[in-house]
Amino acid sequence: MNVNDLFGELYGRIPPLVREAVEGLDQTALATPPDPGANTIGWLVWHLTRVQDAHLAEILDEDQIWTSGDLAARFGLPSDPGFTGYGHTPDEVARVRPTADVLVEYYDAVHARTAKFLAGLSPDDLDRVVDERWDPPVTLGVRLVSVADDSLQHVGQAAYVRGLLERR
Repeated sequence: MNVNDLFGELYGRIPPLVREAVEGLDQTALATPPDPGANTIGWLVWHLTRVQDAHLAEILDEDQIWTSGDLAARFGLPSDPGFTGYGHTPDEVARVRPTADVLVEYYDAVHARTAKFLAGLSPDDLDRVVDERWDPPVTLGVRLVSVADDSLQHVGQAAYVRGLLERR
């Protein structure tokens, strides 16, 4: 298996999980925490998408999808590129009130850009340093694994929260 196929397989597992987590849920269900102050399904899926969007944009030296169109406005949230959900308080989590359609639309746009990038990777690309703010500096390979790991954890959390809400 080559590097393109490997990362394509890894990232290709996320879109169906995103759809399963939000499919058929209305805006209220997406914004309902399983417990006061906990993350909601809508926030979790939005956040994993924001993180992937922000990191891929940085790697590609391009604008984030979030900031380059009307998505932020459609979410009713700031188009600030640093507004990814990291460190959000419960009140900030509660402000993320998307519809399932706009969540999937945003994720699909981010995934399409990610998949296109991954299809062009070579093994040597994985050793390129993409973030020198850490010690040791972060390589592209490590960043791609980190983003996929974050996405899979958060979409799993969203599925778990959905299960909790459906049991009520």
